[in-house]
Order: sequence, then structure tokens, then C-alpha cells
Amino acid sequence: MFQKSVRMETKDNRKNMEQKQYRNMLLEAGFSQEQIKAKIDSAVKTFFYGSEEERIYHEAEDETGYLVDTGNNDARTEGMSYGMMMCVQLDMKKEFDRIWKWAKKFMFMEDGDNEGYFAWSCKLDGTKNALGPAPDGEEFFAMALFFASHRWGNGDGIFNYEKEARAILHAAVHKGSNGRAGAPMWNNENHLILFVPGSPFSDPSYHLPHFYDLFALWADEDDRDFFRIAAEESRKYLAISCHPKTGMNPEYAHFDGSPVMEKFWGWEHNHFFSDAYRTAANIGLDKVWADKDYGQYKAPANLIRFLRTPLEAARCVFDVDGTSLDKTVLHPVGLLAATAQGTLAIEKDSADYELALDWVRWFFNTPLRTGGRRYYDNCLYLFALLALSGNYRIY
Repeated sequence: MFQKSVRMETKDNRKNMEQKQYRNMLLEAGFSQEQIKAKIDSAVKTFFYGSEEERIYHEAEDETGYLVDTGNNDARTEGMSYGMMMCVQLDMKKEFDRIWKWAKKFMFMEDGDNEGYFAWSCKLDGTKNALGPAPDGEEFFAMALFFASHRWGNGDGIFNYEKEARAILHAAVHKGSNGRAGAPMWNNENHLILFVPGSPFSDPSYHLPHFYDLFALWADEDDRDFFRIAAEESRKYLAISCHPKTGMNPEYAHFDGSPVMEKFWGWEHNHFFSDAYRTAANIGLDKVWADKDYGQYKAPANLIRFLRTPLEAARCVFDVDGTSLDKTVLHPVGLLAATAQGTLAIEKDSADYELALDWVRWFFNTPLRTGGRRYYDNCLYLFALLALSGNYRIY
């Protein structure tokens, strides 16, 4: 009876997903469908197949491909999993399979404490730079693989997308238990995703409750309750880790949402900086996919009200309470893109709606970033373009 009810629930959820309407804020902001399509087509062409000075994606031997962090000249699970998500959203199966094959060939770890995880950074020849994982890569890998399974069907070996996704999530939840080496990527007591496996704190920008809702439907059956709770706890965490006035969050935060003040690798991570920009974008997409408000949806409105314009936002780095710091913003286009995507959480009847539309227009009229730092900015840019046009969807 339990098995039958699960199948019925999954069937009903799938029907609801297929009928779901996705908000197009670019259309709301006054851009035509023709303008929007041309913008997306141009950005995708540049990102994947532009000149050496423009593109992020590269094809390699053995029908593989990788995305380059142009600021660090390496391939990271962050960018690789982002690339896979972009490809499944854009129906680019060839590129998806090439990226996944490169990740499995070079990044996947088959032994040691991190067996079942992916090395977070590799040289462009595939040599591992580190033997540790970064959980944001694993959660994007898993979600992209589930979508690939549903959009294109499962193949053989590593292209049995659903099997691969479930294996990633099973390792992320169960490592360190039942005699298995290593540590999990989620805290098994509070259900919060960790900065790295076993760490005593989190990264707010890793929190993707809209993913966890779907993991609760598609992961191994024994793991589904865990992800159902994780989605709820993640939304609560986003509400407390975003400042109640500025809407800003730190890069790393304790389980109570407060900034981690300790330095890592000589850097502070208690400011609204780089990693932290993604949080608003994630909250905006969560609003579109799930619409489950635990107080987190007010953060993007607070953020655009505090930042006011992209120029003011990029003039310096801020503490989460809004204190100005003598530190340069490294990713101004990424900051603009992620903040614009966050406006998906702002309703049409909100007092902040017109300001939200201004941010959407500023974003749309800004080109992709060029130069050595373009990788992170343009990843966030392409995601925002898909989300704001209603093309970042559940499959």
C-alpha cells in the first residue's frame, strides 16, 4: 500500500509540475518575447561557443567538456554542475553529457574518506587540485541529473542519470554512518547543508530548498523524509541568515544564522561578498518553484531597497548590517544578476514592485562580463536570464 501511495503521489506531483506556470519578469518589465529570445540566444552562444576571450565552456578529448573558472584557470564542481543545469534547461544534451563525462572521469573520487564525492577543483588536464568536495556542486549535479532523466530518459552506465543522482544524494546524507568513511554534507541533526562535509557551519548561498522539495520526491525512498525536513529547515535558515533590514547575508554563517567571524585561507567570510550574492537568486527561484514562505521572501525586497541601484551596490563591499567596507566588489555583474533574479520573490502588489522592475531592466540592459573574472559573473548572469524569462524550470 505504501509503494502504491508513493507512486500516486509522484504521478500527481508530476502532473502539477507539467501544468506549472513560470513567471516572466522580463515581459513584465516591458521587453518583448523577440527581445528576450534574442538576448538568451546571444548569451548562450557567447557562453558556450564564443571566442577564447568570451566563452566558459570548452570541449576536450573522449567526448568530454568542461567549464573554466577564468579567474583561477581551473575547473570546479560549482561551474561544472552549473553548466549541466544550464544545458538541461536549454535542451543541450550533447554538451550536458560531455560535461558530466568529464566530471565523472576526473573529479569523482572512488576511495578514501571522500569516496562518492567530487573533488571541488581540478586542473584543466583533469589533475585534482584537492581531494575535498564542495556541497553546492553535489546538489546541483544531483538536480541536473534528475532533470536530465525526466527530459531525455536514462541511458547506460554513467548516463543512467537517475541512478547517478540518487547515489550522489545517498552519499551526501549517509557518509560517516553505518561504518562508512567520511562525513555527510548535511548535518543529520538540524538538516542544514554544510560548508564542507563535517563542518560546524553553513553557507547560506548553498541553501536550495526548492531542490530539496524535489529530492524528497525522487531520492532513494529512505532519504525522502530527510530532504522534506531539510527543505523546511533550509527556508527557516534563510530567513534568519539574511539581515532583517538590508536583506544581505554573509558568505559563511553559523547554524543560528550569525556570520562566521573566523578567517579561512587568510580571508574573512562574514561580509556580503561573492558567494553571498547567490542567496537572493536562490530565494527568487524558490518563490517561483515552491512558494513556501518562512519569512525568507522578504530578503530580496530588503536587499534592493538597501542597495537602491547597481552602481551603489558595486561601489564597495558591505557588512551584512550595511556598514561600508574598504574592499572592492570582485563580481559586480554577478551581484546585479543575482539581485535581479531575487526580485522574482516580489509580488506585483508590493510597494517594492516598481523598484524590482528597475533592477530587472538594469540587468537586461547590461552585457555579459568580459575579461579574466567573467566566469562567476556570467554563470549567475545566464541563470538570471533563464529565471527571469520563465525558462528555469522543473522537469
